[in-house]
Amino acid sequence: MRILIVEDDSVLSAALTRALSQASYSVDCVDNGEDALRALNTDTYALVLLDIALPKLDGLTVLRRLRERKSRIPVLMLTARDTLDDRVLGLDLGADDYMTKPFDLPEFEARVRALIRRGQFDAGKSLTHGGLRFDLEAHRLFYNDQPVELSVRELAVLELLLSRQGQVVTKEQMVDRLFGWGDDGGSNAIEVYVHRVRKKLEPFNISIRTVRGMGYLLEKAGEA
Repeated sequence: MRILIVEDDSVLSAALTRALSQASYSVDCVDNGEDALRALNTDTYALVLLDIALPKLDGLTVLRRLRERKSRIPVLMLTARDTLDDRVLGLDLGADDYMTKPFDLPEFEARVRALIRRGQFDAGKSLTHGGLRFDLEAHRLFYNDQPVELSVRELAVLELLLSRQGQVVTKEQMVDRLFGWGDDGGSNAIEVYVHRVRKKLEPFNISIRTVRGMGYLLEKAGEA
């Protein structure tokens, strides 16, 4: 699972990254509000750790814009502000939890686990599109409850498309999902995997549309 840390204190960011990585989470870090929104537009995260006092855009603005997009990603606010008004404002804007610096690492890790569990429960256990159902726990694909066989990376492509229905998914986003940061599988490899998934979805009247110059969009055949 991927966690986004939005924190301009490099020492704290490094410490949190180390702790979360040791707990088997994948972690991305940015140090300002603009890069946070850019990352949230680009990738899918299980949790956002969001400082309030950030350069360019403060954390409350990032949170407000995230919730205006109807995103339900769990957000844990991290801040040095300890007034009741600040906590109430953050929660009213849609924060799921709030921790005041400095904090104890075991409590932080427990809150992270709790928020991720809550996010998984809220998101449900499957992604659906027409007769397709992607079981997130078993990591298997079904069509009208009949199993559809895809390779691990084909499943990763389809999971990303299903999780972003109605949004164009870029090749860069797919590279990040399939190969990880710093391991560039190349756009040609993505084209191969998308082609394979297309062929396997054709019998179900479901297609992946190429949006020229942008990426891919999952849609039912015949949609504009």
